[in-house]
Amino acid sequence: MVKGFEKLLRRTLREDIALQLDLPPELPPVKADPGQVEQVLMNLAVNAQDAMPDGGLLSIGLAPLALQETSEHLHPGVPAGRYAVLAVGDTGCGMDAGVQQRMFEPFVTTKEPGKGTGLGLATVFGIVKQHGGYLGVESQPGAGATFRLYFPITEDPLQPPSRELERPKPMGGGTVLLVEDDAEVRACIEAMLLRQGYRVLASPGSLEALARVEEAAQPVDLLLSDVVMPKLSGPDLYRLLQMRQPSLPVIFMSGHPPEAIAGHGLPEGGAAFLQKPFTAAELAQRLREVLPGC
Repeated sequence: MVKGFEKLLRRTLREDIALQLDLPPELPPVKADPGQVEQVLMNLAVNAQDAMPDGGLLSIGLAPLALQETSEHLHPGVPAGRYAVLAVGDTGCGMDAGVQQRMFEPFVTTKEPGKGTGLGLATVFGIVKQHGGYLGVESQPGAGATFRLYFPITEDPLQPPSRELERPKPMGGGTVLLVEDDAEVRACIEAMLLRQGYRVLASPGSLEALARVEEAAQPVDLLLSDVVMPKLSGPDLYRLLQMRQPSLPVIFMSGHPPEAIAGHGLPEGGAAFLQKPFTAAELAQRLREVLPGC
């Protein structure tokens, strides 16, 4: 899965970020949702990129680990057992102990206001825990960071994935205008949309989105927008786009529950909504509901 994700990662990362993969010829099997693991990998990769504003090296490695009780001190917080370990490292600015203690908490971010929601690493934490896994981080200020994700090796016999766990099949040629001010979240959602067969116009804010629409050769088929953003909110952007396309479908998304953003100008009568974090399957389902013909 990691090898197959390499091409999409290279398209997402800046040109001054070198990508290095260290993958074994084979690994023992783990039970995991491929779409969610890709989401984890994308979030960590974009987070690493943000930590290297002047460029650097992003390394991704995989290795089996048989952890004995006598060596648990080498992997704090991880009990003895057999794991497939996914390691994502960067040569960036690193983190001090205070940041490391809170980095997986929702809405905690070290980025300046308007540049991040603090949901990227919280999403990583939640997905790994859902898979029965563990996380470890090694970092020091100025010395980069390495995230290690421990996925338990399964003893169950390998079977074809059930229909419920299959990755959503590409659904066609619609164009989605994606507006999200958090770079990690935006890159992750863009990857989901591309894998589902959509064309994507991705923008970090409403003003940039308006410019993308002006430049586009054809109208967009759907607006997928965060609600709370600097300068111009998602609902305000939607009303401006409706002046050009009165019947434009929209899906709003937010890390805050709907009742907490009720005062941010959401359309009367309700609109399609996605609560962050969401999975690729949840996004595909909502898109099918709003864009049944695409």
